[in-house]
Amino acid sequence: MKFKRIKLKRIILTSMTLLAVSPALLAKASFDFSINVSAEKKNHVIFVDDIDSLKGMASKLNENSDGQLSKLIALNKFKAEKGEILHLQMVADSESILIIGTKDSDGLSGPELQNLGGKIASSFNSAQDDIDVAIHVENLQTNEASPSAHLAYGYHLRHYSFDRYKTKKSEGQSDVSLISANAEESSNLYNNDLAYIAEGVHLTRDLATEPGNHMYPQAFVDVAKAKFKGIKNIDIDVLDMRDIRKLKMGALEGVGKGSVNDPRLLVIKYNGNEKGNAPIALVGKGITFDTGGISLKQNTGMWAMKSDLAGAAAVAGALYANAKRGEKVNLIGFMPLAENMPSQDAIRPGDVLETMKGVSIEIISTDAEGRLILADAVYYAQQKYKPRMLLNIATLTGSAGRALSDEYAAVITRDFELSRKMMTVGERSGENVWPLPLHPNHFKQIESPIADIKNSGAGNPGASIGAAVVATFIDDDLPWVHLDIAGVDWLESDIDVAPKGSQGWGVRFMDQLVRDNLN
Repeated sequence: MKFKRIKLKRIILTSMTLLAVSPALLAKASFDFSINVSAEKKNHVIFVDDIDSLKGMASKLNENSDGQLSKLIALNKFKAEKGEILHLQMVADSESILIIGTKDSDGLSGPELQNLGGKIASSFNSAQDDIDVAIHVENLQTNEASPSAHLAYGYHLRHYSFDRYKTKKSEGQSDVSLISANAEESSNLYNNDLAYIAEGVHLTRDLATEPGNHMYPQAFVDVAKAKFKGIKNIDIDVLDMRDIRKLKMGALEGVGKGSVNDPRLLVIKYNGNEKGNAPIALVGKGITFDTGGISLKQNTGMWAMKSDLAGAAAVAGALYANAKRGEKVNLIGFMPLAENMPSQDAIRPGDVLETMKGVSIEIISTDAEGRLILADAVYYAQQKYKPRMLLNIATLTGSAGRALSDEYAAVITRDFELSRKMMTVGERSGENVWPLPLHPNHFKQIESPIADIKNSGAGNPGASIGAAVVATFIDDDLPWVHLDIAGVDWLESDIDVAPKGSQGWGVRFMDQLVRDNLN
């Protein structure tokens, strides 16, 4: 029988160019969605749920190898358990066959499919090596209408390498065909939607991985302007030190005073809906490097404080994804940017800062700086743009990571029912959150004897205390979500959809939040 093949739109993935130097990600991938596989493919991915009854391409490969495939499966004691992987080389005419177990995987969710896509990219070492592979989507039990798109999305998320400063670059080229009955629908979903989220995640990783001597407030602004150039319905405002002082943003100014690099407030507006519709506001902490200021951190691990801008980077990534796919929403990102450095001009413990709201803050620790820059940013967002919902995201407190490890980001709201909704957002996006409390006593703990509030509780810089500081600047009747991502933003080891390092956490969560709250 003559096989039928639909050749659909292919997309080439490349990285942005940061700071007019060579791109961080040189590895590329292309995705082709087809009904049947072309004869020249030598690498295959098959999903198996029953080793005693191989079906589809698994059965064909076994037949082509005169039963060698099933014998190797038995020899390697492969049980086809959910997520189990067996990678075989030189079976019949195939250079390699990647077998992934799907036993007892009834109704795989979108995030589970994305994890499988990431496993495939990782198994083929996609960012380093050239690979030409066919993924056979049959035998997957899922409620998703276009599982191929989610597999490609997960592959794209994992297909990342930051090697700008290495002599030897990662130049792996992946040519991936996804074989399924609904190829056209999968192509449309991936190319017109999910690919943009993955690109937003990669943007976030790039920003959070750049070393501090290359990534400072104005550099962040320059990268964002270059990335958003030419995208429809985007307006960008940048508040410099003169604007910050004019608006009496004493908290943002104070944090940045110790650095030779002045602070900025970057505002990216995406106008995807009617002008009169109130926007959703996303506010991300952007400390481009955090020494702790006068309350100097220990040197151990301080190098990782280049990623203390991860909240702002995630906001940029989420804005990018929504704008590129043309989401019908008004969305504004606010990125307060500052470098927290010790110098003769730096703020000291015991100083008092005046905020844009007029609330004065006594500084207990200059290392509790993220809540300070958020204070002015969230108030500015409310006063100027009157949002219908506000989410702020920050690598704010180590206590959030100690409480929830690297499995969950902390979510804090005034309304526990809203926190429960955020948990479902996390489950559907693949970025899980868990609620922490916001109690009236937390506000009592930040009362100051000489100012309105202090920026830290006495000896207790906990996640809820940090949230209470930010909440002081949030209108009581505004739906507000506080995300503390200090435990999840930086990976010590690989996961399915991200290599170690910055995982770009928050882009997928905020993207799902926006989808759930369209006008």
